[in-house]
Amino acid sequence: MDLFTIIAPIAAVLEPVFQQYAAFGRPVLDFLHVIFQGTFQTILWIAVLVSLLYYMMCAYVLLKGRGKRKETPVMGELPFVTVQIPTRNELVALRCAEHCLAFDYPKEKYEILIGDDSNMPEVSARLNEFAAAHPEMVRVLKRASNVGFKPGNLNNMLQHSRGEYIVIFDSDFVPKQDFLARIVQPFARDPSLAGVQARWNLLNANQNLVSALGATIVATCHHVGIPFMNRSTNIGFFCGSAEAVKKDVLVKLGGWESGALTEDIEFSMRLIRNGYRIEYLEDLECDSEVPFLIRDLYRQQMRWAYGVVSAYKKHFVGIATSKHLSIKDKTILGILFCTGYFLSVLLAALFVMGILSFITNPPAPIDIPLFMAETFKNIALTSGLVVTSFFALARANRLRLTVPMILSSFTYGLLVTYYVNVGIFKALFRAPMEWFLLNKQGNKLA
Repeated sequence: MDLFTIIAPIAAVLEPVFQQYAAFGRPVLDFLHVIFQGTFQTILWIAVLVSLLYYMMCAYVLLKGRGKRKETPVMGELPFVTVQIPTRNELVALRCAEHCLAFDYPKEKYEILIGDDSNMPEVSARLNEFAAAHPEMVRVLKRASNVGFKPGNLNNMLQHSRGEYIVIFDSDFVPKQDFLARIVQPFARDPSLAGVQARWNLLNANQNLVSALGATIVATCHHVGIPFMNRSTNIGFFCGSAEAVKKDVLVKLGGWESGALTEDIEFSMRLIRNGYRIEYLEDLECDSEVPFLIRDLYRQQMRWAYGVVSAYKKHFVGIATSKHLSIKDKTILGILFCTGYFLSVLLAALFVMGILSFITNPPAPIDIPLFMAETFKNIALTSGLVVTSFFALARANRLRLTVPMILSSFTYGLLVTYYVNVGIFKALFRAPMEWFLLNKQGNKLA
């Protein structure tokens, strides 16, 4: 029996199906194709506009410059400062505390509190041993559970803090000897300041492709996004670590929001809407770590997306109606907050609409050269964030990360983008999300 004999009966049965498809199915698919293709083109041009905003931010940061550095008067009576290190099952907190002990700040003028939310007895024991070795400077505050996550821990330490100013470090941060003196200096120049934020520098940016991508994300924030905001509006934000906050303002506004996944952004928005200001110090850097496992990186970025969108939802009306902000400030604030995560949603929508448009297209041989040309054109038109990443790496003196960043962006970056969108939509629809504990290189060395 030949192949034709086998296929002929099957073809006879399927013939009516193909006729029905031609009569009814194809027109429906043609209609859907028009919708998908039109939606794709609309989203594409919105993404192009967002990309142009990135180019504008780069140009502004480059042309505006830092300006002349403000002279800070020497403080007469140095303030008493509380250094807080919230931690959970992280021995790397000991490294942070050791560097804090080495500050060139009068020892009688600051204290170190370690907020221990650990559920691993061996970690708590090591933290207690360290505090016992430095009883005049270090105290460990142990909670029964990590209710409220990091902000709950910070609020617990707030009750025991004696400082006029509070300086906060995540456990993987490694401040330099002069950090404490420099971060409190701006308060002497401007007593109305509510907070000061330092720039982050990443110790393990070169570790692998994942750390290169994570370092690029942080560099884009600290070398483009925050400087653009600070120079164009004089508005600053806390980033969650390497920051100083005036204690009485923090208490007045109700402390940190317990359970918030980005307590720094949420409190920053409360400050902004109430007319307080945070100064960003571009010339003060603090070393820290970046995730080096892809699971940690996408979890971190998903949490950040969730927290930022949740905070913006909560404070949007308050900021929009605030009498302390100009229309220009409100506009720039809205654009900057929406741009990054909005572009992630747009790129995901472009991918989905592109696939749907492709599969509903009338059957025909694929014009490979045309397909490739259109694909590269669309990538070029929406490459504002990629170009901004190059610019940020150059500003951070990390151009050697360019190739790893490109490779990682088109591999791991696709997964990270997916989870960022998961975080965004969970925040929009108020779905719950947990706080993820990330792996730290410093924990292996402690």
